[in-house]
This record gives sequence, C-alpha cells and structure tokens, in this order.
Amino acid sequence: MRSTSRQRRLTAAALTALAVAVSATACSSGSGSTGAKDEDSGTYTVWDPYPQFAKGSAWTKLLDKCGTDAGVKIKRTGFDTSDLANKTLLAAQQGNSPDVLIVDNPVVSTLAEAGVLTTTDDTKLDTSTVDPNLLAAGQSGGKTYGTPIGANTLALYYNKGVLKKAGVDIASVKDWKSLTAALAKVKKAGKKGITFSAIGTEEGSFQFLPWFWGAGAQLTALDSPQSVSALSLWKGWLDKGYAPNSVLNNTQTTSWQEFATGDYAFGENGTWQLANAEKAGFDYGVIPVPAAGGGNAAAPTGGEFVTVPAQKDTGRYATTQKLVTCLTSTENLYDTDTTLSYVAPTAEVQDKQVAATAELKPWVEAVKAAKGRTSDDLGTKYPKISEQLWKAVQSALSGAESPKDALTKAQSAVK
Repeated sequence: MRSTSRQRRLTAAALTALAVAVSATACSSGSGSTGAKDEDSGTYTVWDPYPQFAKGSAWTKLLDKCGTDAGVKIKRTGFDTSDLANKTLLAAQQGNSPDVLIVDNPVVSTLAEAGVLTTTDDTKLDTSTVDPNLLAAGQSGGKTYGTPIGANTLALYYNKGVLKKAGVDIASVKDWKSLTAALAKVKKAGKKGITFSAIGTEEGSFQFLPWFWGAGAQLTALDSPQSVSALSLWKGWLDKGYAPNSVLNNTQTTSWQEFATGDYAFGENGTWQLANAEKAGFDYGVIPVPAAGGGNAAAPTGGEFVTVPAQKDTGRYATTQKLVTCLTSTENLYDTDTTLSYVAPTAEVQDKQVAATAELKPWVEAVKAAKGRTSDDLGTKYPKISEQLWKAVQSALSGAESPKDALTKAQSAVK
C-alpha cells in the first residue's frame, strides 16, 4: 500500500461512509492538536477517541509507560469519535498519519478499504488470544487490521422490584415468547414493560440488531421472513402498550433515563450504563438479549481497535508493534478495560474481570455471543445497509408501513 495509491483512494465516498459508520456508543467530545508527526523520529504519535482522559490520567500514564518501555516518547491526541475518523482520512491524504490509531470498530473496514491501515501481517502483531467474534470486526477481505482494545455490547437490564410485583421470575425469560409473556404480566400489574432506542440513526440499528440477528436474519437479506419476524416483535410490543411510542425518538441515553425512573421492567442498553445503574436507586439485574427460540442473541459489538496506519517509513513498524503489544497485553488490558467499562477481548482477562466483579458475568456472556456490524465481510457496505434498516424500523413502528413492506423497500434500496 504505497502512499500515492492510498491518496487516490481516499475519496468523498470514504468520508461519507465514515460519517455514517461512527459507533452509536461514541465517547464525549474533545479537541486536540491535529499534527500527526513530530520532527523527532524518536517520538511516536497516538490518536485515540478518549478526550475525557487528560494528561496524568491512568490512560495517558499507560501510553507513556509503553513508550518508555519501547525507548521512545509518546505524543498523544484525544479526539471526538466522529472527528477522529475524518482527521484520520485527512492525515492519510497528507502523508501525515499517526503511528498508532485507536478507532471505533465499524470504521476499521472503511479505513482498510481506503488503504489507510496496515494488516497484522505487515506489522507482525499477534492476535492469537483474541476472541474470534471480536477480531472479526477488524477483518476485511481475509485480512486483519489491528486488534480490539475491548468491547461493549447490549443486554437487557431489568428492575427486580417491578418483576416481583408482576409475579415474573427472571429465570423464566428465555426466548421471545416468554419475554413477551413477562411484559404482558408487567402491564397487567400496572407497570411499564420495556424501553429501547429505535431512533432513525445508527443507534436505532445498533439496538435492533440483537433482535434481528436473534431471529436468524442476515444483513444481506433485510426482507427475509426472519427479519420481518424481528420487526414484527417490536411493532407488536408498541401496539400492545408493552413498549412506549417514545422509542421512535429515544437515543440510548433517553431510553436509559426512562428505565431509570423505576417504572419499567426492562431496558435495552449497554455496559456503559453500569455506573448509572448503581445510582438508579432500585435493585437491578442483567440478562443477555434472548434469541427468538432461546439462547443468547448475537448483539453488536462496540469498542475500539488499536490499529497501525500505513507509513512511508516502514522502519517505524517494529517500534509501533511494541507499543500496540504493550497497550493490549494481558497485564494492561485489565486496567484499561476497567477504566473504559469494557469487556476484555481475551478469555484470560475476561475471567479476571468476572473474578473481581461478579456483575460482569452476563456482560461477558453477551460479548462472547456478540458480532461485529461489519462482520461477514460487509466492510463499507454496512453503512448503507444500516441506514435502510433504521428507516424500515422507523416506518414500521410509526405505522406508515407494515414490517414486511418496510423491509422489502429497504432491501430494494440497498440493491
């Protein structure tokens, strides 16, 4: 991947795809210097989407330590997630990419197809201990571009008090039929059933995917019977009053706020709400999203990949590989993923997390069943598919079209 060919491939289309592909679980906004390279060849640049971590934080101390261990200085800049994607493309056009780029996992395949990233074969990066389902989010065309630093995903929070009042044993909730029966009991008991985000953005697709995949549907066939059954499930919940109409405009934040009122039995949300759950003022639990016929549905993975952008000076890769290996080592992943409220990407660290915090067990189970949005070699096709999917969800839940008609139109638009 030579610099000149990369620049030709960095098109407006790539910028558009990146804007859509940005994760539904982006970090808070921030700013920093945009210069990627320092004149000193002994300084290595790191760009990440964690602007909330200032100099002196555990994260920046880890970066500095990894630099010291590799015999170099670290120049780190934290960006807002969406800003980082665009800055990365611009830097690649200018031949000024950072040495290490930590980027939201759906963006990896787009950057890879644009020629921005090296493969793990190029940099000799060992990913053998990473869970295959998590590593798949960074794979495209049979090649692997980086390694996950951690993962988050979706599951169902539940209010123990609401379920107890309704006479629902959480152990009975194993599939869609038993979940819907539980929602009916909750409503009959005078409480509210379930809240989620179905907004017309990537957040809506992100939250729908566990049900979509849990039905056995595939993103290459949005109009399949399985896909229709998943959307019909959500539509049925709204029609029966088990879910509020507000889901049409709910972000994951406003959906959480609804669940936090204490009136709802269930709320679909992610690991990033764990701290808020502890402050909610009521006893809660967590179960993986059930698949239609039982078992755990595959939920989409959030979280970032540590990647290595292509450099004109390929001699830098050896030191960069040391930096990435340090950042993603078993020793360092535990502390980093605890800070980020992520589940680690390796079984060894996952076991350590559960041993320290038993509440993480259902999240580890959910992550083990999770799936990358760009997996199945969808790559840059995913953003277009996702947009049509959230439009179909909006159309069906609002009553504008039947689930079948909405999804048929979506599949036609993708083609």
